[in-house]
Amino acid sequence: MSHKRVVITGLGVISPNGGNLQEYWDALIHGKSGISRLTYFDPSDFNSHIAGEVKNFDASKYINPKELRKTEKFVAFAVATAKMALDDSGIDMNNEDPTKIGVYVGSGIGGIQTIQEQHTRYVEKGPNRLSPFLIPMLITNIAAGQVSISIGAKGPNLCVVTACASAAHSIGEAWRAIRDGDADAMFAGGTEGALTVLGFGGFCAMKALSTRNDEPERASRPFDRDRDGFIMSEGAGVVVLEELEHAKKRGANIYCEMTGYGLSGDGYHITAPDPLGAGGARALTMAIKKSGLPLEDYSYINAHGTSTKLNDKCETLAIKSVFGDHAKKLAVSSIKSMTGHLLGAAGAVELIATALTIKNSIIPPTINYENPDPECDLDYVPNHAREAKVKAALSNSLGFGGHNATLALKKFE
Repeated sequence: MSHKRVVITGLGVISPNGGNLQEYWDALIHGKSGISRLTYFDPSDFNSHIAGEVKNFDASKYINPKELRKTEKFVAFAVATAKMALDDSGIDMNNEDPTKIGVYVGSGIGGIQTIQEQHTRYVEKGPNRLSPFLIPMLITNIAAGQVSISIGAKGPNLCVVTACASAAHSIGEAWRAIRDGDADAMFAGGTEGALTVLGFGGFCAMKALSTRNDEPERASRPFDRDRDGFIMSEGAGVVVLEELEHAKKRGANIYCEMTGYGLSGDGYHITAPDPLGAGGARALTMAIKKSGLPLEDYSYINAHGTSTKLNDKCETLAIKSVFGDHAKKLAVSSIKSMTGHLLGAAGAVELIATALTIKNSIIPPTINYENPDPECDLDYVPNHAREAKVKAALSNSLGFGGHNATLALKKFE
């Protein structure tokens, strides 16, 4: 069976450092952080006090008030970014076969806000006061369901839950759906709204978060010797993937082409990565092989780069093991230095950054890179964006449980 070519024609993003695509990209190329002290609740009892909150998000622009009352934040983020991506793509759903338009939107944690609120209500007021919308509000797949309802997409629909690799896996599987002829276009990505006492407190209890509380904007420092943990963030990203001929027929703006997708499991530990980076390396190798491009064509990797001791070291090892001598010629940056870690949405917002890097020939930096780590010895594009023509690029995502995903993009020709 001949495979279809897949291009990216629409982008939608909500991030702590940008509430729409233009704000987000401007923040990235100017090295602007979206990290600050938590305001949703008093974090004083926790060891970390900082996070990446989405500021000034008005969900009523995307969801009617009646529906909004029974909509979890992670779902609202998903619907909003899907509609942004739809507008950006120029697709007119009235002119499409809705059964050939699909939605793959994942989330790592899902409706933890509803779980927390409804449990409190149960304890204080009893079972008769639980919301009848408790279950449909909290189930993780409801984001993909609500996106399909909101835009009228009736094609392939699913929700991937692979922790911090959820969005990347969603986009990769959507690429497969189009490549294999199951859809003309797919809305794919991830969403997360888990900045609650339970969600934040759980990561604090793991000692996973940075405690650089007096310097929020400087706390996320991927690959830096003094990194001390990641920054928990919220937001969403959705991309429109489209079969090439379908996109050309309607005169679509094409950001780039998606050429490959790799995935693997570490089979090692529930939270720690394989110490040699072998699982990440297998995902990288698979994505590159499927792209059909030689290693030398790749000049940029948007790293998972969480700012934790183990992740950054192991991801560096994975890149070096796959690229060999060419690894030293790669630009590798982590935008988590500016956005924090959007968990199940990270892979999507980072793929969007990678697509814009190829389109605009500007590589976003790794900010807060001040003290090199001998075990992280690649070119991490320190502190300032870099103008560079990028023919092909990769975006990595790694999740608890040992889930690895790599997405491959190239300049559209």
